[in-house]
Amino acid sequence: MDTDNLTKQAEEVEALSSIYGSDWITESEASRSYSIKIEENKNEIRLYVTLPDNYPAHSPPRYELSAPWMNRKAKEELHKQLDEVYLECVGETVIFQWVEKIREVLQALKPENQEPQPKPAAIVSLDLALLNINCPEITHGQVIVDRKSSFQGHAAEVHCAEDVQAVLTKLKQNKKILNATHNIYAYRIERKTAKGTTMLQDCDDDGETHAGSRMLHLLQILDQKNTLVVVSRWYGGIQLGPDRFRHINNATRQVIEQAGLLKK
Repeated sequence: MDTDNLTKQAEEVEALSSIYGSDWITESEASRSYSIKIEENKNEIRLYVTLPDNYPAHSPPRYELSAPWMNRKAKEELHKQLDEVYLECVGETVIFQWVEKIREVLQALKPENQEPQPKPAAIVSLDLALLNINCPEITHGQVIVDRKSSFQGHAAEVHCAEDVQAVLTKLKQNKKILNATHNIYAYRIERKTAKGTTMLQDCDDDGETHAGSRMLHLLQILDQKNTLVVVSRWYGGIQLGPDRFRHINNATRQVIEQAGLLKK
């Protein structure tokens, strides 16, 4: 087996495990077989992949889709879309792109009997010097550096949209954070009403496509409540591929734990 292929496979598996957590399962280390559960809108697809010796340089992973609820035509269309994704990434790792394509397909489906969700409050810029707003305490995480790119998480306990606005504004008063290439954020706020408990949640990629939704997905997996996380990334000029999502997720989890907000 080509050493370069083996290295790229190992790096890809490590990144996917970091991004998707317990949803990413090693089926067999010997045969390099894995699976991942992708769930959106109460619909689930399980993707099974096996990495051949000449992947990613010369061939794609072998894959199967498990989705008993899908009809044959829909499944054939999804296979076609995954094949098209591979053709756009020949010679490169592709599993992350496949997972996100599947998630995109699921998100386009309208779930049956879906209850209306509270509309996320718009995040606007505030001048804390002019408004009587108490900004929640902000914890700044450790800086992660890879190939000249730097990642740093910031976390705060928030209980309303105004808290989120205040933290974002306070962070951007720091010129270094303001000038970051991306300031990606996600939050989840538990709200109790007369009708029960609802979850206000939202995210923003700030130009780093898919990063905000991945952060929000991590907060959901961790069952975080009343938590806002911002990850600042300063781009170093070298593309990191899927590794950037691993660093963003690691920065997210690290700063939540450092702030004492990580649920046990």
